Amino acid sequence: MFEKLELISADAILGLMAAFRADPDPRKVDLGVGVFRDDRGETPVLASVRTAEQALVAEQTTKTYVGPSGNPGFNQQMEQLVFGAGHPAVKAGRVRTVQAPGGCGALRLGAELIRAAAPDSVVHVSTPTWANHVPLLGNSGLKLERYPYFDAQTGGVQFGAMMAALEKLPPRAVVLLHASCHNPTGADLSQDEWRAVLELVKRRSLLPFIDMAYQGLGEGADADAFAIRLFSAELPELVCAVSCSKNFGLYRERTGSLHVINEGAKAADATLSQLVRLARGMWSMPPDHGAEIVRRILSEAALRESWARELEAMRTRITGLRHELVRQLRAQCPQRDFSFIARQRGMFSFFGITTEQVRRMRAEHHIYMTDDSRINIAGLRAENLEYVARATAQVLAA
Repeated sequence: MFEKLELISADAILGLMAAFRADPDPRKVDLGVGVFRDDRGETPVLASVRTAEQALVAEQTTKTYVGPSGNPGFNQQMEQLVFGAGHPAVKAGRVRTVQAPGGCGALRLGAELIRAAAPDSVVHVSTPTWANHVPLLGNSGLKLERYPYFDAQTGGVQFGAMMAALEKLPPRAVVLLHASCHNPTGADLSQDEWRAVLELVKRRSLLPFIDMAYQGLGEGADADAFAIRLFSAELPELVCAVSCSKNFGLYRERTGSLHVINEGAKAADATLSQLVRLARGMWSMPPDHGAEIVRRILSEAALRESWARELEAMRTRITGLRHELVRQLRAQCPQRDFSFIARQRGMFSFFGITTEQVRRMRAEHHIYMTDDSRINIAGLRAENLEYVARATAQVLAA
């Protein structure tokens, strides 16, 4: 049966991980893999997570299933984190939440819901977007198309071109939007631009599908959820996928949630029944370990305060690295303007060098990034910032 299967090339990120690990050079720098790192180059277990996990292990009396919709307390706490206390959509009973295996599971579940409701739907994604958006959404059977987003000349958003493209979409078209910390570019919309997008979505009767994988790592937990809260208050329908991987450091626990805003409570109940059916058919029951950790952190005041401090420290570290990298690059290669890196948000930026230069950075200087020059800012350390800047100058001068 399997003799005709062909060998598939390794995923670009996975291949980069393997190459980095195999590199014996002590100077090597990993700017490819999208995980937060501290200044020792480690991805730590947060103190709040460790405390909650220890209590969970000590107190847990069963490993039975939690049900296809997931941990109810986790779902409730995630609604509060995503939408904020007292949000009108939540108070009106218009929101239904299902736990999913990470943000990836949430994205796929949202795609399956859209396909169940309207099989001919087209999802419009930004150029560029996170590479895994394409298989996660497309493998559900939905068609994907692109709209312009990133401006390589300025390091910002081609807002006019984006709006012109969205203006041409037919009613009920689905638009995938990054809530904050755009992956892979780091270029985010301003609050005024989000308001303009909302008015366009209303006018054209579009369905926003918002991905929020980095809440708290851009400008803060509330600011990063601005678009979701604004859209949910004023639109009849919205789909939102959320990940706890980055802001709670729960990468391997696969903890996420899907939130669907409906026109009313009756429609919300129907949506929830469909989500449970779809989830049952894909993963049956979601994992509970990470979800229960998050529930405990968000529901216990001392733990939540500890987590909020740790989240702020992560955000501050990333922002500081952005500014210091720009300073080092300005000193080492003043002929090139990298100031856009300081204006961007979150873990990622496009470095703006060619694929050939990326490969030279890897071969000659042991600095690893994806071929499109996406870099993980959190992979930098105080001790290697100058080295990265000098290597960049050498590659640009060649």
